[in-house]
Amino acid sequence: MSEKLKFAVIGGGSWATAIAKMLCVNLSEIAWYMRNDSAIEHIEKYKHNPNYLSSVEFDTNKLKLTNNINEAIEYADYIIFAIPSAFLDAELKNMTVSLSNKIIFSAIKGIVPETSLIVGEHFHIQYDIPYYNIGVITGPCHAEEVALERLSYLTIACGDPDKAKTVAKSLSGNYIKAKISDDIIGTEYAAMLKNIYSIAAGIAHGLGYGDNFQSVLMSNAIREMKKFIRKVHKMKRNINDSAYLGDLLVTGYSVFSRNRMFGNMIGKGYTVKSAMMEMSMVAEGYYATKSAYKLNQGYGAKTPIIDAVYAVLYEGKDAKSVFRKLTESLD
Repeated sequence: MSEKLKFAVIGGGSWATAIAKMLCVNLSEIAWYMRNDSAIEHIEKYKHNPNYLSSVEFDTNKLKLTNNINEAIEYADYIIFAIPSAFLDAELKNMTVSLSNKIIFSAIKGIVPETSLIVGEHFHIQYDIPYYNIGVITGPCHAEEVALERLSYLTIACGDPDKAKTVAKSLSGNYIKAKISDDIIGTEYAAMLKNIYSIAAGIAHGLGYGDNFQSVLMSNAIREMKKFIRKVHKMKRNINDSAYLGDLLVTGYSVFSRNRMFGNMIGKGYTVKSAMMEMSMVAEGYYATKSAYKLNQGYGAKTPIIDAVYAVLYEGKDAKSVFRKLTESLD
């Protein structure tokens, strides 16, 4: 790929750190925006992020670190957003420069609460970015395994296949394989929905359900995901592809899944507030649950798993009773 293309990463968390690591393998320089001044100083001095994936060592000569989002945006042709969806709107309001003529890729797996839109739709509607300049980076891939340099797979979706190929090439390496897709809306909704199903898997585990039930839950979850996405954006897609089923499975079963961890705590009796306080990272599925539930009031897809998670997280219903009822609707 051409070295003339410049990339910026927006975010300071684990996924942003993993993406910066991948990009640095292939590019001579990237811009990296994060709000935390002390984290920037630490990276400049010690060559690793003190708060996330601290085992990853960076060549700081390749990093243009900044706490000013406008500097990062002005620098780059391709901008990869990797911050929790709940904070995206507030970050974007700090912008004073234009996103026009920029190519935006989202590595955010959630819905923007202020607009109830997935990130790609948010940029398209709120900032008038054409869909051919918007893309999505999905898994199945955990940042922690990127840090460990374990073989991982990415799906890069964009309406413009050449831009998808550019990003795929920029992220690929010895332990990263990336393929492209034209299902920008479906893959992004799948990335959001799988976090809700992962919370369900965690709640079930916390309640004491075993592997037999988990397999039934995941089997029903992929079918529920298919129904939901078909209502949102009908096109030919194979729901068993890695971007859908694969990402669901790794998020539902992995020890690195923060959404499963969050659900597990809820199943064990934690309140939502106490579970959030206990965790050092945001569980995107918490916010996604409310958005997906509200969206589906208009779509009318049959979503018993989403409904069950919503009842526990937002209506304060007893998890044990809700999941006992859920077991009767699964097959």
